Amino acid sequence: MQYVSTRGQADALTFDQALMTGLARDGGLYVPAEVPAIGRDEIAALESLPYEEVAFRIVSRFTGDSFSPDELRGAIDRAYRGFRHVARAPLTQLAPGHHLLELFHGPTLAFKDFAMQLIGQLFQIALERTGQRITIVGATSGDTGSAAIEAFRGLPNVDVFILYPHGRVSDVQRRQMTTPTEANVHALALDGHFDDCQARLKDLFNDHAFRDRVGLAGVNSINWGRVLAQVVYYFSAAVSLGAPHRQVDFTVPTGNFGDIFAGSVARAMGLPVGQLVVATNQNDILHRALTTGEYRVGEVAPSISPSMDIQVSSNFERALWLAYGKDAGAIRQLMDELKGGGFTISQGALQQLREIYGSGRASEAETNEMIAQVHRETGQVICPHTAVAIKVAREHRRDGVPMVSLSTAHPAKFPDAVESALGIRPALPPHMADLLNRAERVTQVENDVETLKSLVLERRTA
Repeated sequence: MQYVSTRGQADALTFDQALMTGLARDGGLYVPAEVPAIGRDEIAALESLPYEEVAFRIVSRFTGDSFSPDELRGAIDRAYRGFRHVARAPLTQLAPGHHLLELFHGPTLAFKDFAMQLIGQLFQIALERTGQRITIVGATSGDTGSAAIEAFRGLPNVDVFILYPHGRVSDVQRRQMTTPTEANVHALALDGHFDDCQARLKDLFNDHAFRDRVGLAGVNSINWGRVLAQVVYYFSAAVSLGAPHRQVDFTVPTGNFGDIFAGSVARAMGLPVGQLVVATNQNDILHRALTTGEYRVGEVAPSISPSMDIQVSSNFERALWLAYGKDAGAIRQLMDELKGGGFTISQGALQQLREIYGSGRASEAETNEMIAQVHRETGQVICPHTAVAIKVAREHRRDGVPMVSLSTAHPAKFPDAVESALGIRPALPPHMADLLNRAERVTQVENDVETLKSLVLERRTA
């Protein structure tokens, strides 16, 4: 199984090499050269299997010889052992034909746990083989950081530095990053927004001398392992609703495009996914791009769904690579144009994208109203990101086709937004009940790559 860069100027890698590398040296993102197919009978056989077994059958198709079957099964079992629902990703019904996929039962209460817990286990296996020490640097709009810290905290051969936008995450999200006491964990509050964090992260990776000196590794959704782990719950959900014998639609609240791109991978493998609907908040660059063909970066507007406050969606590059027929030269040209503020998607590529993805947006007022409406209709309390998905999903429902809205975070991660909409302040689960009373440990840093390099060199364990 070979992995190639979307920009075509980096060496092809095996799965474990791509996992540990993260961003390709040419600035591109690793993708499988070919997506493995799965037959209808094999999809049908996933019905009623434990989530861990579904994960093994899907993930193993992408790993080649990088991990033995026993190593992979062990990693998967350990990854999901700490989830607080036996189904791991349970479905609940919102209305006839409309279902909610609950992805918040992991240790940090967000969908990022599905991927981060697994790649944490795979990293450990790879590092134990080599005795290597690595430095993980991640950028987060709120949930990736806490999931990464939870996966790597306390490990003897890993230093973890997480960049988050100062003042632009919820209190719960921030404290999940700033309260761990392990010495190998470093929370960095960057002056700027998430796109600044992501840009500085890419700057670090693109300085190859620095990258090699500190053993830099990435766990953002630029890492193929992150996307792969998320493919699994599309299969588990669709099979529960009748696949492969019927189509299933999905609506995904997304800012960086990784979660919904995972759905397109499941579709490419053979899962009968009908619509993949991109749901955005007021930072609607993806919706605008899919409707107009113009990908133009604007100012990030802070919202009550902060994990989606993004204008530069890294994983969209993977979707563009496929839409342009795997033409790496075309992708290099688009990414160069992006440095100047944006680009125009060719008509052919736009048509390819529209055959897979629909889109919609929700304003702040619509998000608030949807939180209230869902509570009135079902008694369920949802987070603002989930509310965005449900609002857009209702606009794309098709008769006779189940619609699944992804619920990406526990409502207690965004208590102010939920309380504003409902007058109810959602409580944290018992294992996090004292989170708001724990001491914080954080460093505020300026939006400057040289400052970040100095800080990493100073604080990492040699």
